Amino acid sequence: MKPVRKAVFPVGGLGTRFLPATKALPKEMLPVVDKPLIEYAVEEARAAGIEEFIFVTGRGKSAIEDHFDNHYELEQTLGERGKEDQLALLNASKLEPGQVAYVRQMSPLGLGHAVWCARNLINDEPFAVLLADDLIKADKPTLVEMVEAYEEHGGNVVSLMEVPDDHTSRYGIVDPGAMNGPFVEINGLVEKPDPADAPSNLAIVGRYILQPSIMHHLGKGKTGAGNEIQLTDSMLEMIGEAPFTGLRLSGTRFDCGTKSGFLEASVAYGLARDDLGPDLRERLLAVLETSH
Repeated sequence: MKPVRKAVFPVGGLGTRFLPATKALPKEMLPVVDKPLIEYAVEEARAAGIEEFIFVTGRGKSAIEDHFDNHYELEQTLGERGKEDQLALLNASKLEPGQVAYVRQMSPLGLGHAVWCARNLINDEPFAVLLADDLIKADKPTLVEMVEAYEEHGGNVVSLMEVPDDHTSRYGIVDPGAMNGPFVEINGLVEKPDPADAPSNLAIVGRYILQPSIMHHLGKGKTGAGNEIQLTDSMLEMIGEAPFTGLRLSGTRFDCGTKSGFLEASVAYGLARDDLGPDLRERLLAVLETSH
């Protein structure tokens, strides 16, 4: 069984929900407290032992490339001023030469299409997919738990969470089989089903470990919900080829693809900081007392 060494980050979306902020700034670069969303995802991948980072980008995403590169002038200035703590933070965000690759998704044809764009860099290895919009706050990084599950079960692994029944039309929903603690056998998958047609309320969160054979299915170019090439549809075709396991989420997931979810994440991460939490709590209470 080959180890999971590569991760794909689909970051080609337009971010229209956050206009006008995302007119010139990629939504993945929006900061939660003082760190952009994409850096949280990369840190999670690093913790899980990922060695190669593949970003599927689009027009106007050069800020992501710059973020993980050297910043010579800024580094020199911080060093000259003795700002060692800030310099360490800056260096921590860099990826090593040869670790990172960028691929263009020429047309916004869906998540499945974005993953397929990375096919020539995946070759014949299992790989992870991380969606930066899904920010997960957990004691043990979610992808770390998933890699452990992969090493135990093999095949494909996805992260799962329960959602309200009337929210199933927003997610990929699994048809569950046998359950063993946090592990769920996956018998089927449906992309954004109506609540009346949903096989469960277990939704896929934006973390995946997939076998390279999915590229064959994605390459067929079949469109699904929203007339897009859906990753869920191709995963469905893989059921039976190898074990397919769902792992219930142990952390808290914030949907940073929505404004309210993004604000919730910013508050939660701010309150968890020793240097910000006490002051932020007082300020939030004051706002709540004066709001109507």
